[in-house]
Amino acid sequence: MIIEVFSADEMKRLGEKIGRLLKKGETIELVGDVGAGKTTLTKGLAMGLGIDDTVQSPSFTISQNYRARDGLYLSHYDFYRLNDAGIMSAELAEVMEDPFTVVVIEWAGTVKDVLADNRWKIEISAISEDGRRVLLPDEIGELL
Repeated sequence: MIIEVFSADEMKRLGEKIGRLLKKGETIELVGDVGAGKTTLTKGLAMGLGIDDTVQSPSFTISQNYRARDGLYLSHYDFYRLNDAGIMSAELAEVMEDPFTVVVIEWAGTVKDVLADNRWKIEISAISEDGRRVLLPDEIGELL
C-alpha cells in the first residue's frame, strides 16, 4: 500500500495509526534518505503505543527505549553512524526476540544479518519538499 503525506503532522498521524495496531513485539525497518521522515514516523508510532515521552532520534546514542501501553516497550535503533554494529548486533538480536518489545530500526544495513525475516519494512521517499511517499507492507495496509 502506498500513502502520500504532505507534512510532518500527517507523517506522525500515519505513525500513530500504525502504532495503535502494534500488539506483540513487532520489528519495523524504516528505509529512507536523511530527512525522509523516519524519526517523525517513529514519533507517531510512539503516540499510538501510548508513549508520552519525547521521542528523539537515537543517531548519537544508537538506541532509545520507552515504556509503552499494555506492558510493551519501544526500542528505537539508528545505525546511521556505524559501519560495523559490533556488539549492538547481538543486543538487537536479543531485543527482537522479546515479545513485549516493539523494535524500530533506522539504517539497518549494518545489522541486516540479524534482522527478523518477518519484520515490517516501511520505505519513505521524498516526492516534494514536504511530500513523502510511504510504501507500507501488505500486513499493515490491510489493517489500516
